[in-house]
Amino acid sequence: MIHVFSYGRLSKRPEIFRTFTGLEVFEFDALCSKVESRYDEFEKSRLARPNRQREVGAGNQFKLSLRDRLLMLLVYYRTYVTSTLAGFLFNLDQSNVLKDIRMLEPLVKECIPIPKKVYEGARRARTPEEVEQFFPGFKAFIDSTEQEIPRPKNAKKRKTHYSGKKRRHTVKTQLTVNGNGAIVHKSNHARGRRHDYDVFKGSHPSLPEKVRPVVDSGYQGIQNDFPEMNAMIPYKKKGKGRGHRGEKADDLTPEQKSFNRKLSTARVVVEHTISRLKKFRIMGEEFRNRLKRYDVMTEIVSGLVNLRIMGTAA
Repeated sequence: MIHVFSYGRLSKRPEIFRTFTGLEVFEFDALCSKVESRYDEFEKSRLARPNRQREVGAGNQFKLSLRDRLLMLLVYYRTYVTSTLAGFLFNLDQSNVLKDIRMLEPLVKECIPIPKKVYEGARRARTPEEVEQFFPGFKAFIDSTEQEIPRPKNAKKRKTHYSGKKRRHTVKTQLTVNGNGAIVHKSNHARGRRHDYDVFKGSHPSLPEKVRPVVDSGYQGIQNDFPEMNAMIPYKKKGKGRGHRGEKADDLTPEQKSFNRKLSTARVVVEHTISRLKKFRIMGEEFRNRLKRYDVMTEIVSGLVNLRIMGTAA
């Protein structure tokens, strides 16, 4: 049976290839070369165990080539089809679809610029020139994104994961993005009920000196709690009503309004990055897999977005 999806067929249609994988053909080829160069060592490490009877590599072989398994992983992340449909598209038993994908995920993480690697590089930066490479303009844009999950069966989890903002059960991930849109830091997922600023207080990045975090008005308190960060946050209206001279008490000064507009314009970069993440429908739709797999997924999706933005593999 001919695969409906295969590298040989899709690579001849670059636009279709990008739609189904999120990468250009040349970007996929570069990533695949990285994966192939590390595959043998990765397999030896994965299969090594005490008292193993057969040699590494013995036993049942993968039905798909390494290239097509990598393609299947990307198509699954990009389209988030069911394993039944993915099995049909790649002529593979549906029980092996997620099994093959999960076996390959750790190796893919080694080969793409996941936020953890970028963050480690940023923390080693010492000179202004090195810091500028990771944080153009010496600014870091911080925001959180939420994703819907199925309604938990456990009553306690239903309460802790219910987001009043989204009015559904969610998990929340905090992102730190630089001026180019690359993801420099990513938190592990938090319960949807937690406030963005509460997540920040528990897992904020350690930024180089003189790099200023830029946040939205939901991070009220950051200037008092973390004065050393010198955070940039919009001015907030004081409230309703009128002052003693009749003027509106919630009016901001022209300078404050101008500052808020400029800050909002600058913060668009993090919104664009979140939009790019959600184009991978595994992160944009209701997450159907187990939550223990969630941070692995967001790490890989973030690394794929970084790969496109930064133009280099890990």
